[in-house]
Formats: sequence, C-alpha cells, structure tokens
Amino acid sequence: MRHRATDLAGVSLNTAGLPKYVDALPVPEKARPLRKGFYRITMREFQAKIHRDMAPTTFWGYEGMSPGPTFEARSGEAITVEWVNNLPTKHLLAVDHAVHGAEENVPEVRTVVHLHGAKVPPESDGNPERWFVPGQSKTSSYPNRQDAAGLFYHDHAMGITRLNAGAGLFGHFLIRDALEDSLGLPAGRYEIPLCIYDRLFQLNGQLQYPKSWTDDYNGNALLLNGKLFPFLAVEPRPYRFRVLNCSNGTFFSLSFSKNSLSLVPGTEPFQMIGSDQGLLSAPLEMKRIALTPAERADIVIDFSSYAGKTIYLKDSTSPIMQIRVSAGEAGKAMSLPALPAKLRNIDRTPENSAVRTRELTLMDYMGAGGRPTHMLLNGAHYDMPVTEKPALNSTEIWTLINLTEEPHPIHLHLVRFQILDRRLFDPQAYMKTGKLVYTEPAAPPEAHEAGWKDTVRADRFLATRIIVKFEGYKGRYVWHCHVLEHEDNEMMRPYEVI
Repeated sequence: MRHRATDLAGVSLNTAGLPKYVDALPVPEKARPLRKGFYRITMREFQAKIHRDMAPTTFWGYEGMSPGPTFEARSGEAITVEWVNNLPTKHLLAVDHAVHGAEENVPEVRTVVHLHGAKVPPESDGNPERWFVPGQSKTSSYPNRQDAAGLFYHDHAMGITRLNAGAGLFGHFLIRDALEDSLGLPAGRYEIPLCIYDRLFQLNGQLQYPKSWTDDYNGNALLLNGKLFPFLAVEPRPYRFRVLNCSNGTFFSLSFSKNSLSLVPGTEPFQMIGSDQGLLSAPLEMKRIALTPAERADIVIDFSSYAGKTIYLKDSTSPIMQIRVSAGEAGKAMSLPALPAKLRNIDRTPENSAVRTRELTLMDYMGAGGRPTHMLLNGAHYDMPVTEKPALNSTEIWTLINLTEEPHPIHLHLVRFQILDRRLFDPQAYMKTGKLVYTEPAAPPEAHEAGWKDTVRADRFLATRIIVKFEGYKGRYVWHCHVLEHEDNEMMRPYEVI
C-alpha cells in the first residue's frame, strides 16, 4: 500500500520537458587523508545544478558534494574519520516534530554518520541517538576487518534520517583486499561508483519535501551521481559499475538497452559479480537487477561489441542515462582478461549452527482514513527495552514476518548474513493465533542474493528467514527498515550483542 504526500509546498517541476543527455555523469572525487589513516570530512550546505537548464539547487553534502567523496580502504587497515558538522542550524527541509526523536526540545539540525555494512565497534557505528550539532564533530574508527565490499556512508540521526539523507548526506566507501586484486577486474577510470536515487524538485529547482511525515516519498527526478539524464562516454571494453540504491524509499529495476524509446526493459547482458557484502562465488549473467533502498550491485558490462553505438541504462522502461561507446580501439579489449569463472568461496551457514530462532513481525498501524501513523518491528517502539540480545559469536535465525501490504528492506547493523528462504503464509491465521500457517513451499533466495548480505527484501505476506552470526563486537546496535520514512517513524529497534 503506497501513499502520496499531499502537503507539499510549491509547484513540482515537470522534468519530462528537459532535454536529455546534455550533462556528463560526474564521478565522485576520492576522499583524501590529512595523514596516513586519518581523514577529516566536513558536512556543509552547497549549491549544484542537477541539469544544465535548471537553476542551482541547495543541497547538504560531505565536503560540499553529493554524493560525498568515495573512500577507498584496504581490508585490515584501520582508518579514523573526524566527521565535522558545519551545517546551518535551520534545516533545509521541514521537520515534523511529531516524529519520535524529532521533538521540539531537541536541536533541529543533528547528524551522525553510519557506515552501512561495516563491522565496527558500537561507539563508531552511527547509533541514531549519538547525534551532534552544527559546530561540533565526532571521530569514528573503522577497523575494516572484513572482505572487500562496496559499503556506503550516510546520515543516521534519530527522527530526521530521511531529511538529512534526502538533503544529500551519503557517499560510497569501498574496501579492497588481495583476493579482489588478483581477479583482474576493471579498475581506475574503468570502475565507476554509481549512486541512483530520486528526489522531488520545485519549479525553482529547490528540493521539495512534505511538511509532515509520510510513509512514501517519491521524486520527479531520478538522479545518478547528482545529475538528471546524464551521459557517460566509455571505451569499447569492460567497465565495472559499483551500483548503490541510495533513494529514501524507491525500488529500482535496472537494465541496459539499445533502444531509448522501447516500452520494455532492456535486454543487454551484464555480469553481476558482487552484492552488499562483496563478491559472489561466480559471475552471474543477468539482464535486469532489482535493488531496494541500500542494496548494492557490483556489475561488469563489456562494451566491446557496442563500439560506435549508444546504449541506455534504464529503470524499468524509462531511460535514465545514455552511454556513448567510442568507435576506435575496440581491438584493445581483446587482450583484456576474461572474468574468472570463480570469484571466491562462499560457504553456506548450516541451519543447525543456529542456537536460536526468532520470529519478528513487521506491522503498519493505521489512523483515520486508512493512513499509517507509524510502523513497528515486533510490535515494539524504539525506546522500549531491548528484547534481542544475541551472544557474541553465536548464530541465530531471524524470521521476518511481513504483515504489511508492501515489501520492506531490512538492514542489521554490524553483521553480514545469508538469506535462507522466503515462504508465503496466511496473515489472517497469524493475526488470530500468532502462529505461522504456511500456504506454499519455501523459495530459496534468488541467484543474485546467494552471497553475503546486510539488507534483505522482506516481501508482503512472506516469512523471510536469514541466518546471522553476531561476530565482531559486543554492544548496542540497531536493525531497521531502510525505507527512511519508515525507519524514522519507529520501524527501528535496538539490539544488543552480549
């Protein structure tokens, strides 16, 4: 069940009339350390044009850009980042003080940075209650003791994550390791981080957002690395795209097509080599990839056969980026190594290693007119006592029971996990008895979900099972829906590793 916000100020921009493919795709700069292993990254307000023919838009970003600079770290080599809040004291977007954690007695502008997918001690995890205000900074330590993977950093302040991220506070964080180095994957200018997200703009080019909480925020512009309808010039050879869905709540279905006007998704093949928590066991040929908010896809596409041609990146049937393949030097691609048939070993976690199975519900709570007023995980508000207390280095199975009319991307901080299966159940029977009555056999994860994950799509009226080893650190973390509007309005709970 999806709802449209009705209390928007101003008139929305019609982006359909703008000329397409007049702006080059920007590639975020790399983060530069002040000294070995130490970075200082400042959050500040800035202006940028999302399209040649639009007025500059005011954004918030890290180092005056959105997406922020891309971190590149080595597995096992710790770094420290001082996050500096140099934002205005008045929020760029309207704050709804009725939302938990955003009451009038707390500062309007607060930030805290979460490195999504990272195994970090609790004091550096970006707990939503550990926010800091303009004029302050917070230093976080990132041990990077994990496999190569495409992570990302974003704001996580209690009650206003949707606003801070919506204003532009996010960026890529790539971890490298020796195994990845050995595979001969496209690198340097042939590896491109790609943030995909939608935003709503007014006629004057400024961001538009509801004055009061809504469970569903949809944009009228689909941006790639901060540009609307960009183009990308490439050589006829393989490229690696590190794709991140950093929308507030929009799900994407991405494909490549030779036809910009076709009313069907693209059918050009590409190889998916990694998901949230790093490489898959082997390349997976695909023609379409679905990404919920916060999910990542590491893909390689070979442009050798498209020399001198143009193809398009699409979301469903709508082209969002034009890719111009140069005509010359196509022969150079013949000398490039092919993707290895095997990328790495991924051992499946046996179910009998779990010491506990938990059943956890996802629920809407409706108000007048059938509109949701808030959403809860396992029927509990955020500030109720912690009920999930896994032991350090123990393995558990979490069954996510979705009783709502829509899918939810569920993210657990600190850990990586594997998806076991999804299974249709009778929601009416569950509401009456509290017991799962399954109506179909369990379905295994889709092929592209078979690697290590940190965000899982919990579909409507399905019980989604994940198996998790709680390793790394003791302390308090959170798990939540990564539709930011849901997360902000109580669809988030603390858990504690003991």
